[in-house]
Amino acid sequence: MDRRRLFVLGPRGQVGWELMRALQPLGEVVGLDRAQIDLDQPDALVAHLIPQSADVIVNAAAWTAVDAAESQEAQALRINGEAPGVLAEIAARTGALLVHYSTDYVFDGSGNRPWRETDACAPINAYGRTKLAGERVIAATRADWLILRTSWVYASRGSNFVRTMLRLGAEREALRVVADQIGAPTSARLIADVTAHLVRQSIADRLAGQFESSLFHLTARGETSWHGLAAAVFERWPKLSRQAALRVSRLEAIESRDYPTPATRPLNSRLNCDSLEARFGLILPDWQAGLEQVLTELAG
Repeated sequence: MDRRRLFVLGPRGQVGWELMRALQPLGEVVGLDRAQIDLDQPDALVAHLIPQSADVIVNAAAWTAVDAAESQEAQALRINGEAPGVLAEIAARTGALLVHYSTDYVFDGSGNRPWRETDACAPINAYGRTKLAGERVIAATRADWLILRTSWVYASRGSNFVRTMLRLGAEREALRVVADQIGAPTSARLIADVTAHLVRQSIADRLAGQFESSLFHLTARGETSWHGLAAAVFERWPKLSRQAALRVSRLEAIESRDYPTPATRPLNSRLNCDSLEARFGLILPDWQAGLEQVLTELAG
């Protein structure tokens, strides 16, 4: 059998970086960054991707600047809403499997129970609207696809909440962090490792004629607030790193209204992952395990 080719769009991002590692056992992994594939120019994707012919396309590229999307929604929509549809059409034409990532921001953040895949979507900011548009345009194609909604992504590289807290904690004695938004911090490594498992199983299902395109929720187990995550970072860091001391000694819990942002954030970002665990035989780890792993990487 010919060696499979797997394209990763956005290989320099948090999830893309981990995908380049996690997908290696499945075949030849080709990273395509923005210089090669620009999702802001959806019409150019066909001419570039179809001649190269991938067996799997994993789209880890996206517009992720949530606040900036409020004033630049048209551009965010091209990247998050239109380009995924083009990728799905390419997958349909070439027989590839498309894996695409979405977000808890497709929901309105009401209530306090974890959102299920079948719950009604009602995004409350531009970023959420653009990501929901991407989901819907993919689902409307005849491609084989998997859409994975996740939340609160962080890693040992890139720009994310955990790294920001470590930087601010080293600079300041007091910090104020939002405590009324609840979700599951999810490491990019977990997302990539689970994706590799799903791709492997999906390849087998396609060969057996048993594959069904589906949307799943993928986060770590458990829940906390941004304040709770910050507290966990500051509690664990001194035990893992002797080189980078923290100055922070006071961590104040505040409400979202005390920290206004251009984009309204959902208060309830919990995602129910029962469907994914049942379908693929997984038990997802608690969020604290991923945090420990990332902090250990940063300390090392």
